[in-house]
Amino acid sequence: MAARSVTLGIDLGTTSVKAALLEAAPGDPSGFVVLASCARAARAEAAAESSVAGPQGREQDVSRIIQALNECLAALPRLQLQKVRGIGVSGQMHGVVLWKTGQGCEWMEGGAAPVFKPRAVSHLVTWQDGRCSSGFLASLPQPESHLSVATGFGCATIFWLLKNSPEFLKSYDAAGTIQDYVVAMLCGLPRPLMSDHNAASWGYFNTQSQSWNLEILKGSGFPVHLLPDIAEPGSVAGRTSHVWFEIPKGTQVGVAMGDLQTSVYSCMAEKTDAVLNISTSVQLAASMPSGFQPAQTPDPAAAIAYFPYFDRTYLGVAASLNGGNVLATFVHMLVRWMADLGLEVEESTVYSHMIQAAVQQRDTCLTITPTVLGERHLPDQLASVTRISPSDLSLGHVTRALCRGIIENLHSMLPFQQLKEWGVERVMGSGSALSRNEVLKQEVQRAFPLPVSFGQDVDAAVGAALIMLQRNLNWKES
Repeated sequence: MAARSVTLGIDLGTTSVKAALLEAAPGDPSGFVVLASCARAARAEAAAESSVAGPQGREQDVSRIIQALNECLAALPRLQLQKVRGIGVSGQMHGVVLWKTGQGCEWMEGGAAPVFKPRAVSHLVTWQDGRCSSGFLASLPQPESHLSVATGFGCATIFWLLKNSPEFLKSYDAAGTIQDYVVAMLCGLPRPLMSDHNAASWGYFNTQSQSWNLEILKGSGFPVHLLPDIAEPGSVAGRTSHVWFEIPKGTQVGVAMGDLQTSVYSCMAEKTDAVLNISTSVQLAASMPSGFQPAQTPDPAAAIAYFPYFDRTYLGVAASLNGGNVLATFVHMLVRWMADLGLEVEESTVYSHMIQAAVQQRDTCLTITPTVLGERHLPDQLASVTRISPSDLSLGHVTRALCRGIIENLHSMLPFQQLKEWGVERVMGSGSALSRNEVLKQEVQRAFPLPVSFGQDVDAAVGAALIMLQRNLNWKES
């Protein structure tokens, strides 16, 4: 008997790259077994001075992201990679990377394993990018979409580049999210493909007609030739054009998806589940009923957005910009303070000690509003600390208040009562920041009095693989 096919899932996150190998469970077409998984820190942040946007810019070096991806693949079992018959890819939404068609990468086949390396590629301008001010966004044309356009969205970034760095744009003729780039390079696509997950996250995309707002964009001089073609999430984008590590040439590769949707897919066992993902940012998502259609006029002040899921359904989502990145900012601040005092301490040491202190400190009167990055519906909101008393200044008090603030900020966007009205009966937790932080878990259970289960930090990679596995079960052994 032929060995069962293995599926590879890849998730290209903001701070790390993850990969997982899945196999269908014997005798259970809907089940699966995770054979192996791996995560590697991307460490891809580009220096602010390298960006034309200055200190408001948030960019990542694509070469470092691909290096982390290669490290993940190299760490997976070679014999299992040889059995891979399908690759599912997800990644951070909203961001944009540009490249030159036919020159986006170079395949290196002389080393220990065949890999591709980026060539004529821009930095990735991430979803955290802040170059588009409220005034600049107000100057853009109104989209024909139910979703507003915010800073960090692909189309908004391209509009900004068109105004502030038009020569830069002329160097490239293709664009996509980082996950779209990886799929295009693996398959050698002449034009990038994009799922509606990622297209909706760019702005100026109508999810009902499944089309870009071409006339609106053309009227404003937008370089519409950069926009990818649209394909169904879960469909096949193409086949690998080279052997990649031990993965055979000709392996099916799925159209890239959003990490939000793949995380939800891997965690949501029932329609009555809500999925809470806390990684660099935070998303709380619940499935909308079949046939639900959002209002076609965007509401920039709305805290809940409706993102396309699968089979023309939607997720109701509270997407907070302030999650694990807030804790990372706090840790970095403490480390810098100690350096100013002449003490050298590793960030990992500070993080573990502060979580331990907060676990012991079960409650606090200190109140921290953690919105150091604002929110898309409140872009000018900043963080604050109130109810400060001498008895609440310990590391445990402050860390407990910070973790509580992250969850309460999310709860203010999508309250428990709204989840109940949607029929939610359970919360499924996922993401790297949540899986490693007992205090955040406690605060989730405090704010959302429902049964809560916690998953792993590779859920998005597992989801990407699972979608390919379950939607392409007619693969033939080669």
